[in-house]
Amino acid sequence: MSSPAVDAYLAKQPPDRRVALGAARDVILRNLPNGYEEMVNGGLLVYAVPLSRYPKTYNKQPLWYVALAGQKRYNSLYLMSAYSHPEHQARLREGFARAGKKLDMGKSCIHFRLADDLPLAVIGELVASIPVEKWIAIHESSRQRPRREDA
Repeated sequence: MSSPAVDAYLAKQPPDRRVALGAARDVILRNLPNGYEEMVNGGLLVYAVPLSRYPKTYNKQPLWYVALAGQKRYNSLYLMSAYSHPEHQARLREGFARAGKKLDMGKSCIHFRLADDLPLAVIGELVASIPVEKWIAIHESSRQRPRREDA
């Protein structure tokens, strides 16, 4: 069920971008484990652990898991697990290769113009693979690693 903020975000996108974002959003929502919430945060559609469930984030914002954004020349899909888990990144790369699709991956996101640019089944599998409790544990363990200057 959409919120007014999500509906407004999608409505302001150009029609072609709205279609691509909508298809990616549908896959995310169908596969999103219980406990994550859809919201608009930082100018993006975000699927996050709400502060009511996990308030101990470093930036006092909900703990992001997945995000979508319409950019000027492309759309962006942020799969946080692909950046924090080498196994997820490998599964993502293999999924793109198996589907015969080009992975256009920036420092923190996957760029795409059309929904067909994404192996949506692979995206769905990755989204479905980390329940909220596990994502919180991953986040907490990443915050406990010594920083380079502390090591």
